[in-house]
Amino acid sequence: MSSQYDDISINVLRSMKEGGFDFARIHPIEFYAVFPDEERARRAAGKFRGESLNAQVCECADGGWHLELSKVMYATYGGIDEFEQGFEAVIAPLGGEVQGWGVKQERLLA
Repeated sequence: MSSQYDDISINVLRSMKEGGFDFARIHPIEFYAVFPDEERARRAAGKFRGESLNAQVCECADGGWHLELSKVMYATYGGIDEFEQGFEAVIAPLGGEVQGWGVKQERLLA
């Protein structure tokens, strides 16, 4: 991964920590990619069968196709980076572009 992605991941994880994210639990982490057509997006989703909690493919407003793949894991820099590298290795040859990752965080009420 490029240092740009590394910096973004570090900043996101730092913000999660500041927001009280529970790093001791596993969470579904969403990884995102966009493709020029549905067939390639679905082929990419199929490469992760057994590893993912959920894979969704839907059409984007601009005519591209969006893949959202959820993997249940600990939210660690190393784990996310490792999965992202494998994700990109599958996505790029199919003409896709990785769009990052995210995780839903419960908001703590004051």
